[in-house]
Amino acid sequence: MALLKMKFPLQRRVRLAQGLWLLSWLAVMSGALTFCLGVYLKTELHRRAEVMDNAEIHVVPNILMLVGLAAMGTNWFAGRICQDSLDLSRFPRWKNFLLAWFSVAALLSSLLFSAVVLSYALQGRLEESLKVGLRNGIRFYRDTDVPGRCFQKETIDRLQLELRCCGNSNFRDWFEVQWVSNRYLDFTSKEVKDRIRSNVDGRYLLDAVPFSCCNPASPRPCLQYHLLDNNAHYNYEHQSEELNLYSRGCRQALVDYYMGLMNAIGPGVLSVIFIQITVSVSLRYLQTAVEGSMSLEDPEGESEGYILEKGLKETLEDAKLTIVNLLKLGQVGPAEEGPAEDVEGAEADEKPAAAPAN
Repeated sequence: MALLKMKFPLQRRVRLAQGLWLLSWLAVMSGALTFCLGVYLKTELHRRAEVMDNAEIHVVPNILMLVGLAAMGTNWFAGRICQDSLDLSRFPRWKNFLLAWFSVAALLSSLLFSAVVLSYALQGRLEESLKVGLRNGIRFYRDTDVPGRCFQKETIDRLQLELRCCGNSNFRDWFEVQWVSNRYLDFTSKEVKDRIRSNVDGRYLLDAVPFSCCNPASPRPCLQYHLLDNNAHYNYEHQSEELNLYSRGCRQALVDYYMGLMNAIGPGVLSVIFIQITVSVSLRYLQTAVEGSMSLEDPEGESEGYILEKGLKETLEDAKLTIVNLLKLGQVGPAEEGPAEDVEGAEADEKPAAAPAN
């Protein structure tokens, strides 16, 4: 028994074809929107590529761009099929193409859904990538004269100013690295020598942060240096006083920013999946209804449309048998090797025996 069978008079088939034509063009625009969302997300990820350790998260925008382009082409063909469905002399040419069309449409919907799932599943990998990337960025902050790292300082400063953050996890990350270049240190100064000698690795460490960590909303002038010394500033206690620095780390700020993008893109992608599924179901009804009308004595009479020709269970069993038969055809049985051996034996028997020795 056919699955979800419906009756389609001529007028209803015409309305279905017209509505599906409009829906297919809506799906084309949805595909274009999906492609644009992928390009935007890819651009935003490239902007912060210097503070990322790997590019695994790029698989999400890559899928969106690929599926967006494929959906535009696929649904354009659906619109052409809707136009030809009203002309029974032109519709049969699409019959062999429709099976491939439904397969591609199902694949596109699956890829879009996987992109939504991956955007949330890769959050942990994104956070780990940002953790390593920001740690390296802070470590190389001072290397303004090293080729390949000349703009590292500018990148970190802009990042902290734009996202209103400081350090990797917090502002104390700057205490663990020498972020002042040796080029700007006076090695004849006793203070500089003492600080370098007091460190095992010979680094010039400070309880200070770059200017980009300063919060302009603070009523107090920015305190960048001697942040752990209460005597260095008037009316100051670093343990109890709220510092005039950004308290949020840049890793958390970037994770929140990218997950905000994902949360905004997710509903849009889900709506595109819904539109694609609606186009596929409607086109299946249109296909079966038009093919049914072609087998009638009166092509303008009432025909039946359905999703599956048989029930779901019977369809799955038929698909299973088809796959098993294909696998059997691809195997080489031992019986096929017998004739070859017999031929070799026959050839050996036909060879003349050796002449006896005199």
